[in-house]
Amino acid sequence: PREGHRQPPTGQPSEMLIHWADAGLVPGIAMAVGTADGSLSLEAAGFSNLSTREAVDPQKTIFRVASVSKPIAATALARMVEAKAIGLEDSLATYVPEYPHPGITIRQLASHTAGVRAYRGKEVALNRPMGIVDSLSVFKEDPLVFTPGTGYLYNSFDFVLLSLAMERAAGMPFDALIEQEVLQPLGMTRTGMEVPGSPRKGQALFYKRVRDGFREAVPVDNRYKLAGGGYLSTVTDIARLGQAYLKGEVASEETLRPFLSSVKVQGKPTWYGLGWEVSQDPSGASYYGHTGNSVGAYSIFRVYPETGHTIAILINSSDPGIQPEIEEFLDKVRGCVSDGRAIWGNILPPNQ
Repeated sequence: PREGHRQPPTGQPSEMLIHWADAGLVPGIAMAVGTADGSLSLEAAGFSNLSTREAVDPQKTIFRVASVSKPIAATALARMVEAKAIGLEDSLATYVPEYPHPGITIRQLASHTAGVRAYRGKEVALNRPMGIVDSLSVFKEDPLVFTPGTGYLYNSFDFVLLSLAMERAAGMPFDALIEQEVLQPLGMTRTGMEVPGSPRKGQALFYKRVRDGFREAVPVDNRYKLAGGGYLSTVTDIARLGQAYLKGEVASEETLRPFLSSVKVQGKPTWYGLGWEVSQDPSGASYYGHTGNSVGAYSIFRVYPETGHTIAILINSSDPGIQPEIEEFLDKVRGCVSDGRAIWGNILPPNQ
């Protein structure tokens, strides 16, 4: 039913969301809109499992968040920088001497200006039970694409190296570091590492779009790239992360400035900070956040500082090809927030 379907006649945010699921554009979708006072507006449509017809629950359904994992990792990095446990200008070689390419800093890894290559072929869908150190063998012998600091190339291997440096600086495994610095302090109780063969309670089934609908995605093991694309979470937890930034609960403004400011390379903005996209939406509204697209996952996370709201969107399918519709949705949500109008009726008060 995908072909020919557009937005419903009224175009109200909640109706748009339901329409995408009813029209077969997504298997399941959840969204949360949070404001700085801590309240969340929640909505969901479609199914977490197409076979059992289990409905998506915005508070309980757990999705892969893909590259929205990067802001989670960056939050821990910011807290470590503030505690002087690691420095942005520190050399990668200080922590990861086995990586053979010199001259790379922590800042360059977090901003994708280190020159490390991106995925090749089917590497995005690796299904090997590798730890972070083991995974270096996938890319460490390949030459850098450019001299560190002279270019920009978005990739997840940067965050593999970054996570290894962070865990060695902290003296604990990366997943434990994130639990200590991010998940527990911010109350992100339903966020964690995906362990193949051991699904978490409420975990969705993950899909890939095909010509006649959706089929189950191929199995993957994302533990080695936890920092760049391996986390599971709910829209509620991701929105809470955005609210923590709006409320100033993460780190000082001075510490966060480089994280939430676009890095420039040769005088031109990259529209990326340190683990965060720093950009504008099609309507011209400024935000920081991240987009994710991976095996069985499509995610959008944005924090709009001017209107003081954050939005999280999680879909249990790789890119469903409805980004223009999503941008229209986001514009309507931003209008509702700006005007003080209700987005939809499902409201979660602060601290719940």
